[in-house]
Amino acid sequence: MRILSGIQPTGLPHLGNYFGMMKPAIELQQKGEALYFIADLHALTTVRDPEALRRNSREIAIDFLACGLDPARACLFRQSDITCIPELSWILSTVTPMGLLERCHSYKDKLAKGLHASLGLFSYPVLMAADILAYDSDLVPVGKDQKQHLEVTRDIAVKINELYGDIFKLPEPMIRDESAAIPGTDGAKMSKSYGNTIELFMEDSPLKKKVMAIQTDSTPVESPKPLDGSPILGIYRHVASSSDYTAMEEAFRTGGTGYGDFKKRLLEGVRDYFAPMRAERQRIASDPGEVERILSNGAEKATAFATPVMDRLRKAIGLR
Repeated sequence: MRILSGIQPTGLPHLGNYFGMMKPAIELQQKGEALYFIADLHALTTVRDPEALRRNSREIAIDFLACGLDPARACLFRQSDITCIPELSWILSTVTPMGLLERCHSYKDKLAKGLHASLGLFSYPVLMAADILAYDSDLVPVGKDQKQHLEVTRDIAVKINELYGDIFKLPEPMIRDESAAIPGTDGAKMSKSYGNTIELFMEDSPLKKKVMAIQTDSTPVESPKPLDGSPILGIYRHVASSSDYTAMEEAFRTGGTGYGDFKKRLLEGVRDYFAPMRAERQRIASDPGEVERILSNGAEKATAFATPVMDRLRKAIGLR
């Protein structure tokens, strides 16, 4: 089974990225051939600072490795290092109906958030299809908001197969568990676009500042605290042991503890959970050459997977 997943380098990874995408992806490396790419071509629709794009791409690679990605088991690479991807995206675009893309809700959502209505933003699902189809992917972990894009990928693959024969494998979605969603500091879903994130490897002082600034209600210290929608509990349940989490829930119910004390427990939980990964990250970051070697080797492996796919496609459509 070949598994494919990607992450955009639009900023430094946060707790929501880790528990929602990175941790599940790392666990999947035990279950098949895993390919994980840093989607720097996709990021061009929003990132205009070249140094930031390069820096973020490298930092995400380091974070993935620090969090447990094993380059001996999984293939980690930059999307832009696979030179056939733009070519494949163009070929797919020649058979993709405009109406199919016009129905994609992601484009409309991004316009509503104020993003520039570029061709790249509109054709994003076609580039995503190229990323998936290039490697004969079997399984693609996606969130509910990306499920439509995988359906578009399958529609495009079917169109190519109807026109030219059995070229592409049809990938299956693996819908991520939405219960893993992490609340941000304001209680909404943690997202860079909302400005409510807690980055994975923040220095201690800014980490403390972020945690202590988590929004809470005005319930008095002596009173029971509401459990539903609490960002403190929502984050703590991911970083604490089951017994520690149960103890915090009970303290919420009984009252007598202020939000400041709960935030201190949460801060300690985040520190302890990521302490081993932080140490590993410092080790990895001290050797930039090793990080680049891993990314280059990953690109070679990914290219080897993509080459037979592109060969049969080019031959079928008349380019070779």
